[in-house]
Amino acid sequence: MGEDDISDGSADNLADLYRVEVAGSMAGEAKNRMAEVLDPEEEERLAGLSLLELVEQASDDLVGAILARLGDVRAALSGHGGGIVVDSAEVVAKSNGSEAVSLQLNLDGACIACGAAPGTLQGIQNDLLMDSEVATIFFSSSLLDTFDELGREFVLKHGNVTFVE
Repeated sequence: MGEDDISDGSADNLADLYRVEVAGSMAGEAKNRMAEVLDPEEEERLAGLSLLELVEQASDDLVGAILARLGDVRAALSGHGGGIVVDSAEVVAKSNGSEAVSLQLNLDGACIACGAAPGTLQGIQNDLLMDSEVATIFFSSSLLDTFDELGREFVLKHGNVTFVE
């Protein structure tokens, strides 16, 4: 294949095909890893709990219910010895008048200062925002103190997440 053959866009198509294949492989591996360590009945119970009710009741099940709502990012989070801490949670009114929760989250364990933390934060946010009971996700600014200067700059510029006090 010559240079002219790639200029017609086939390199872009090949990159897209590869990206889809890798994403599928990663999702399969994440699912397999989580199946090894999770109790399916407990996960189903936690996923079925209302986040609104858990926040209103200040329930100990809140973190488990949050984790049960995570997709592939949970494998990275759990598999690397990390976890989620809820620094604050409140019920808020959405623009359509319904209620939802606003969560301020933090990481703990091995996830603190991990080089993959920006992607982990974004994955957590994206997964949770897919739940109709979640209005907003914020991350504690104390996480920024765990990064070196370059990591902090990177996560602030490219992390696509919001840090609050």
